[in-house]
Amino acid sequence: MTYPPPQYHGETGEVSATYRPDATAPELVYPNGTKVRYLSTGESTGGLFGLYRWECGPGVTGPDPHFHRSISESFYILSGSMRIYNGKEWIDTEPGDYVHVPIGGIHAFKNESGAPASMLLHFSPGAPREGYFEGLVHVAQMSDEEKVQFYLDHDNHWLDGR
Repeated sequence: MTYPPPQYHGETGEVSATYRPDATAPELVYPNGTKVRYLSTGESTGGLFGLYRWECGPGVTGPDPHFHRSISESFYILSGSMRIYNGKEWIDTEPGDYVHVPIGGIHAFKNESGAPASMLLHFSPGAPREGYFEGLVHVAQMSDEEKVQFYLDHDNHWLDGR
């Protein structure tokens, strides 16, 4: 394995880092209180990756088993415990645990712990997942045909055939 070809060809480097204080308000708050912080979007990383902080309360939350055809997804647990499905079994995670799901890998996550939990979600390459997260609020109002198209548009392929 080798490094990818250079994308920066300058000689001195550049000042281009992004700083986001922890106190920055979340970009999205679901009606159930789950907060999503857009740390790095696909757009902000030139399509390389997307990184989101997912913070949920003690209620059950998260998607059922599914897979993606164009993106990998990784989970890093910051606090609490999330149950993550790895395609074969549900894993009870704890802070510091990491789960990587390659493109095409079946996965799901739920907070069934009865306590708040938070994790980092990493997608590679950097697809526009914020559009998916924001659209989820409206799924209940969509027709069956609109739901199918919404999930296809956002590369979510459900095992239960939705």
